[in-house]
Amino acid sequence: MKILIACEFSQIVTKVFRENGHEAVSCDLLPTEGNPDWHIRDDVLKHLDDGWDMMIAFPPCTFLAVSGNKWMKPEFRHRFPDRPEQRKEAMDFFMKLVNAPIKKIAIENPIGIMSTHYRKPDQIIQPWQYGHREIKATSLWLKGLPNLIPTKIVTPEWIIGKTDGKKYSRIHYMTAGSFGKDINRKRDRSRTYPGIAEAMADQWGF
Repeated sequence: MKILIACEFSQIVTKVFRENGHEAVSCDLLPTEGNPDWHIRDDVLKHLDDGWDMMIAFPPCTFLAVSGNKWMKPEFRHRFPDRPEQRKEAMDFFMKLVNAPIKKIAIENPIGIMSTHYRKPDQIIQPWQYGHREIKATSLWLKGLPNLIPTKIVTPEWIIGKTDGKKYSRIHYMTAGSFGKDINRKRDRSRTYPGIAEAMADQWGF
């Protein structure tokens, strides 16, 4: 199959599909960490009509995730005056991916505004269902594809907060930098877990 992996710079998903014999290509505004011959560095919206059999998309979640809702409150409006417009742009981008002329589509994002603005996701998966001990609820909106089946359920690992003693996932507890502007943190949090990538390739590569 000819597969577009949208908004992916790491090529974690792209590589697994290529290893399974597919013509997978990543596309992102960032340069790839993998093979540049398999990467389109451009706005993915310009390439949705290029005859793909399937698209797996990872649209940026900064303005879509429920974790960012607090910055929409009136008391923070003076600090982030562009937030409503940025959220609208992010929602519009998401919906353009949804409506792409591609037979098989999977769109991944954390739990957030699209569950109400668009529709509830077809499923919510966790890394610990695919061999990783992390906790990170991830929504999948699917078209022409079945729900992913867990491949290796392991015990999730929690981190205990130093000041409040509460349980946190490692992803949640990563240092946020200055108002979430830590680029490395954003990139690390956006990477797909290899176990999930392998499940996608094995279960959707038909």
